[in-house]
Amino acid sequence: QVQLVESGGGLMQAGGSLRLSCAASGRAFSSYTMGWFRQAPGKEREFVAAITWSTDNTYYADSVKGRFTISRDNAKNTVYLQMNSLKPEDTAIYYCAARPRTVVGDIASASGFRSWGQGTQVTVSS
Repeated sequence: QVQLVESGGGLMQAGGSLRLSCAASGRAFSSYTMGWFRQAPGKEREFVAAITWSTDNTYYADSVKGRFTISRDNAKNTVYLQMNSLKPEDTAIYYCAARPRTVVGDIASASGFRSWGQGTQVTVSS
């Protein structure tokens, strides 16, 4: 397993940008598909974005497509989420997660991700 620590959250006005970082410790970071999920107050945790371990293919929720970009730097054991054109509905706790390469199935399913960070708060004001 890997241990994950998110950073970069904060308060931003609508239309602004933030970049979240997730630092991983442990071996074989490059063999994990990495994802970002978020949970708003009173709502269930939802998929935001993912980047695969092998081909760096990226996947996005429709609600963030065109505004958010996920990327990874395997040399730094870090995954990023660049968030542009932020909206008040993006307000949530954002979680970084790691999915072992042996897991198959829906990449947007939280159940496939076995390691989770503690979360970082993102608040977007209107």
